Amino acid sequence: MSFGKISIKPEFVDERGFISRVLDDNKVVIKSILHIERKKGETGANHYHKKDAHYIYIVKGKVKYYEKDMSKRNSKVKSVILNAGDLMFSPAKVAHRTDFLEDTMFMAFATEHRSQEEYEVDTVRLTFVDEKQS
Repeated sequence: MSFGKISIKPEFVDERGFISRVLDDNKVVIKSILHIERKKGETGANHYHKKDAHYIYIVKGKVKYYEKDMSKRNSKVKSVILNAGDLMFSPAKVAHRTDFLEDTMFMAFATEHRSQEEYEVDTVRLTFVDEKQS
């Protein structure tokens, strides 16, 4: 497992299909779920949240995910490739960026409400990964 990435595998399979447990966490209260689609070559996020934390689950596609802990001095940027079936947790005060390597569909499970107004108050936009690093 790479820093926070979890590869989700089916836990039940029969002739009808399968069931995968994407999220089963008693510590996190989910207040909003977002269905997001991005095209190959696009970049997303490049921000951090003051309070919100969220999981992203890749339904289809491929993403290069970067993160940097903004609460730690001299924190290094880490990156990992996320594929369909991967789950990644982004805690509060951890900057994150997503580069979409393929057309991608993913779900975001957030701990805060996601009205545009509340989202903007909680979000700090930045460029913590130089375009040349990706």
